[in-house]
Amino acid sequence: MASDRDSYANWCEPSSLKRGDLLEVSRTLFTHYGIYLGGEKVAHLMPDILPLLTDDQKLIREVVTNQRLVLGVICRMASIRVDSVEDFAYGACVLVNHMDSVCKKPVLPGEEVARRAEKLVGSTEYSLLWNNCEHFVTHCRYGTAVSIQTDKFCEAVKTVIRDQRSVFATAALGLAGIFWLGFGPSTTLPTVLIPFFLWMAG
Repeated sequence: MASDRDSYANWCEPSSLKRGDLLEVSRTLFTHYGIYLGGEKVAHLMPDILPLLTDDQKLIREVVTNQRLVLGVICRMASIRVDSVEDFAYGACVLVNHMDSVCKKPVLPGEEVARRAEKLVGSTEYSLLWNNCEHFVTHCRYGTAVSIQTDKFCEAVKTVIRDQRSVFATAALGLAGIFWLGFGPSTTLPTVLIPFFLWMAG
């Protein structure tokens, strides 16, 4: 069975990467993005709770665990960090500059892209919808912070909200909650307001 390092060598020769390249790897529920800085290093934005808890750079530089990542998302904390290509990939296949064909903006020169990424290294606030790894790389490479993943998610949410069946389903669940938990402000108000706002949004 091939080791992670063997599979890393198969999908991406570091010598083929250029400073300023946009790298992406598939994760379980999303795609993760970074900017190649040269020397087998990648700058990428990662949710991370640790910079909020300690100034110990040795601890912070260690690969972000899932627990650190989840707590970072909850606390809206992240860092733009520099890791090796191998650590960035985390065993997944890397695509290079794949977003260039999707993004409508022109690509900035590679050196400028890398410099923009390097200037932003350090702690930052995190938002799943408004400041994630995709916003970071699109700001660096195209000069505009956008997230195609976020746009698709918001469109899916709008579709659910616009579907009038969700209004009726929410109202039915609310009424069931009133019968189950009893009639009171904590049960009645959500039962009335949530379907009303869904109906208005639709």
